[in-house]
Amino acid sequence: MTTTPTPESLAGLIDHTALKPDTDEATVRRVIDEAVTHRFAAVCINPKWVPLTAQALAGTEVKTCTVVGFPLGATTTAQKVCETQESVAAGAAEIDMVVDIADANAGDQEAVRSQIAAIAAAAHAGGALLKVILETALLSEEAKVLVCRAAAEAGADFVKTSTGFAGGGATVADISLMHREVGGRLGIKASGGVRTYDDAAALVQAGATRIGASSSLDIVGAESSSTEDSY
Repeated sequence: MTTTPTPESLAGLIDHTALKPDTDEATVRRVIDEAVTHRFAAVCINPKWVPLTAQALAGTEVKTCTVVGFPLGATTTAQKVCETQESVAAGAAEIDMVVDIADANAGDQEAVRSQIAAIAAAAHAGGALLKVILETALLSEEAKVLVCRAAAEAGADFVKTSTGFAGGGATVADISLMHREVGGRLGIKASGGVRTYDDAAALVQAGATRIGASSSLDIVGAESSSTEDSY
């Protein structure tokens, strides 16, 4: 899809991530410092850490990203909207929301579309972007296509492969599918198991425009102090 990226060009595509349930303040502050130093696209953290992260990143080009309906996607639209509004009010500039996996696999495109539309409206009202997490490891091929099309119709800004909590992760095949469905209209975020430069480069060449990883320093060839799995 594109030329081979350099480690330096990859840095600007990376959402540097700390989403483990036991992530503490020291870890969040380290991730923030690493993101600023290496000029990553965003820091992606759980909603608890949005105020701290947004304050620390003020005046930098690094965005504050958080998650909604995470990691299961099995909360109501109203609950996801409330999470989105609270996170945006606290300083989140990007929202990564888990789709309703059951509705997607059931083929209920209208239910999926209407939920995404409500959350997109809440995010956009506060000036934030919305990324829709498919959780590709749990979806049929037909459901992946359904979610991509619903996300485009509903006004989302990105589609994203995975939470990192359901097994599997980003694959070239899934990124190619997503690129075929929404490439050029929506951004495409590859997340889950992206641990090396070669992993990230292959996904970008397949059509990814953003990479979610906790192994970001390894990807760009910097010394890593993280032993977390990649989300």
